[in-house]
Amino acid sequence: MVWSTATGFGAPASAADPPQGFSQNAPIGLTLERNKEILASALRVDLTRDYATLPLHRGTVQGLTVWYVITDVSDQRIARQLGLNFAPKLVNAPRDCPACVQEVTTSSPVLGRAPVEFQGTPDFSPTRTVIPGPDPTPFPPQAFTVGAEGGANYSPYVRVIGNESVIYNAPIVATGDGPFDVTTHTDTHDRLLGIDTIRMTADALYVRAFANGEPVFYLSFESSDAFTSTLERITFVPALHDLPFQNGGGDPDSARASIFTFVNAQTGLELRPGPRGATDGPGRSQGLTHALSFDIATRDASVSDPALLDALRRGADVSNILDVAPTNLLARDRREYSPAWDLNVGVYTDEAVALGLNDLKTDANTVRMLAAQGYITAPGGLPLGSSNTEINCPVLGFPNAPPLGPRIPPPGD
Repeated sequence: MVWSTATGFGAPASAADPPQGFSQNAPIGLTLERNKEILASALRVDLTRDYATLPLHRGTVQGLTVWYVITDVSDQRIARQLGLNFAPKLVNAPRDCPACVQEVTTSSPVLGRAPVEFQGTPDFSPTRTVIPGPDPTPFPPQAFTVGAEGGANYSPYVRVIGNESVIYNAPIVATGDGPFDVTTHTDTHDRLLGIDTIRMTADALYVRAFANGEPVFYLSFESSDAFTSTLERITFVPALHDLPFQNGGGDPDSARASIFTFVNAQTGLELRPGPRGATDGPGRSQGLTHALSFDIATRDASVSDPALLDALRRGADVSNILDVAPTNLLARDRREYSPAWDLNVGVYTDEAVALGLNDLKTDANTVRMLAAQGYITAPGGLPLGSSNTEINCPVLGFPNAPPLGPRIPPPGD
């Protein structure tokens, strides 16, 4: 069987026609149970090397072959049909920001069922570099360069000409006809660990994070901020800076939901992670200083660097906190979910650090409460709020229990 981009399902290959393409798959380890996947279209989630195998689709940009995945959609019927995350707030993405959504041409009203012509694509050829600041303050970094940047007209958020009311999250993860560079990523996304253009699959490194007090996994593809893109090994798309709109968490007219990170949280890896990897056990930390404190921050992600993958499995990533998830019990919270996250950067006050309050946080409600009490601010002592950094991070699954909510609005909302 080979994957058919025309149908989205396995289709028999002719014995007379040898497979065309390349199989560069990540090794298989422990598999997450299907009932713990949130993104239903994910073919499997690997707990050993922290990647998800996703259906891969082929497209073109002015004659260049591109390869993309689909994770979210603003239409509930299509979400159920394709096994995608339902993200109703994405319908707001084009509002006052035409560059935030690219229009694509295809013969099917549903994306991924027929060949697609995109308007733009990322350039994966730049070399990602990071030079952390000197100890004991690796953040901010001394210097960095992004590893990939969206070209003219590129956005992961797309709509099909003729069916413009539906917005998909369809990031491009590779370009060209192969073989592909999944080590230094000169033609692939910096989080792509494997690609198979025969079986039509992509192995994408995920992030271990939190939502509503529970550990979760999310994928990460693009950001509007150059440093965030570099640190998270994702594509820099400056046009997304204008995605409507900052501080849009809780607002149904915004395309964004809220996500939280910290400048000066404690640092360290989970001491004794189980077979499923880091959750919220002893030693687990988070944030920007935390992520830059490990030498793996400077290295490319690939299966040829098992030490890097093991460190990420133990919690060496930023470990952000999502405000909501598609599994939330309340319909209002489920409708708040969007893969377009509005990054809130928190700074613990000196008093909070002295009290040890800069430990691991797993619930956005707790973060907002501490901010209301004066223990967390934005950089510069300002009230905690949007940094106007957008990050495209579709929720993937959870290792233990689903995040249920509820989201408690900020005081005064």
